[in-house]
Amino acid sequence: MTSSWHLPTFSLSRRQALRLTAGAGAALALPALTLSAGKAQADTPKRGGRLILGSGQGSTTDTTDPALLVNGFQWLLAFAYSNTLTEILPDGSIGPVLAESWDSKDAKTWHFKLRRGVSFHNGKTMTPADVVASLNYHRGETSKSFVKPIADLFDTVKADGEDLIIVLKSPNADLPASLNTPGFTIFPADGDSIDWKSRIGTGGYTIAEHQPGVRTLLKRDPNYWRDDRAFADEVELLTIADSATRMNALITGQVMAIEGIDPKTVELIKQSPGITIDEAAGPLHYDFPMRTDKAPFTDNNVRQSIKHALDRQDLLDRILLGHGHIGNDTPIGPSYRYFAKDLPQATYDPEKARFLLKKAGMDGLKIDLSASDAAFASAVDAALLFQQHAAKAGININVRREPSDGYWDDVWMKKPFSVCYWGGYPTEGEMFALGYAPKAPWNDTYWTEEKFESLRQEAIAELDEAKRKSMYDDMQKILNEQGGALIPCFANYIMGRNASVGHGPIASNNSFDGRRAVERWWVV
Repeated sequence: MTSSWHLPTFSLSRRQALRLTAGAGAALALPALTLSAGKAQADTPKRGGRLILGSGQGSTTDTTDPALLVNGFQWLLAFAYSNTLTEILPDGSIGPVLAESWDSKDAKTWHFKLRRGVSFHNGKTMTPADVVASLNYHRGETSKSFVKPIADLFDTVKADGEDLIIVLKSPNADLPASLNTPGFTIFPADGDSIDWKSRIGTGGYTIAEHQPGVRTLLKRDPNYWRDDRAFADEVELLTIADSATRMNALITGQVMAIEGIDPKTVELIKQSPGITIDEAAGPLHYDFPMRTDKAPFTDNNVRQSIKHALDRQDLLDRILLGHGHIGNDTPIGPSYRYFAKDLPQATYDPEKARFLLKKAGMDGLKIDLSASDAAFASAVDAALLFQQHAAKAGININVRREPSDGYWDDVWMKKPFSVCYWGGYPTEGEMFALGYAPKAPWNDTYWTEEKFESLRQEAIAELDEAKRKSMYDDMQKILNEQGGALIPCFANYIMGRNASVGHGPIASNNSFDGRRAVERWWVV
């Protein structure tokens, strides 16, 4: 098998209109639907001005350590001042960034042709040694990196003249897609590590001011190696955790674009002159992770009972107002190529929930559910609605309203039962590696299952598409029947912008154009 991608000829007219054809065995998820309400902006980029974006993510405890990027604001910032080897384009294919092209004959040994003449913000020319050090930074027994499960697949990472060779421990046709994540941004080598603390990257912007959880000011690097990106002279990123405050900031012109719009406010925002709503239907999903290492969630009868105690359609209708689709307790939705569309849908069944509780010897179960709108807009409302549904199944849910600031550090993965969201990842393998593998840093259900893990490792290495599809189908079935994640729905990314913001086709692999809006959007 040979897979290769090559850099097309760029033009200033629209980087997001680029289309790359993925080679055999490396196709990504199908492009998701993007909807816009309001007047479309001209698709010809314009230089200059200050772009002001309001993010629903960000915390005062944020770091720029590429190993510890746990929220959307950190990703937005990482892609602004640093680069990865690859990126996910709006059509779902893989595009070149610091790697001009790549190829592999067996999906185990990968050769990356590195871009020549790229400079860091301090003027230092990027070398293969910098790339090797940046990738190796996430490896090792003591690594706490969120991309460690991917980095652990590396057997050797070495320079090949001016290029790069990555030899994997086992074949993985999805490696180029995995290198899109901001964890693998490239920084100057510093001894046996990298210098990330200086915040010197190869991206289109430098960091002029940075107050974690509050505000970041970026200024365009005049020596940026790309002429088809980073159009604004300055970009201001604001953390506005409260969805109502974020909406008002857009309507009053304090910010020019926002993410994470509460579905309840979509129609109201549409009535504001000059405001456009953009929606992208992709892998974003909301869930209620249960820690399977903590009672009562150690018992699968309890987990399955709780899954049958939530009316998914009611939640979709009343919380998302139809801006999404029903989930089936697996993070793999219709936008993925290996979506198990024939898997029986979990349904709201209070009587079955009662039966399973009785089987577990836990009639009249009482549990706490930690919730905050830091997880997603109306997360607390979703928890309260769940409380109503579960009461009919004899489950008493006490909703604990948690502070927004510090939610991801103090509540998520700490409390036994909480509300969460996942932006999703380009491939099934990456989603499972980062959130469902036994030692995954974001395995928020602390769930392990030998058959699932065995299939996960086999699927990563399998080059036969039919066999691989069967494996991923089996994994989704196991998660549906045994996993600790209650995933009731997939939500559209809902963003808003005023007439001063222009952009082309929007990527659906994450909010804010795959978290790359800083580079891809411009001031009209």
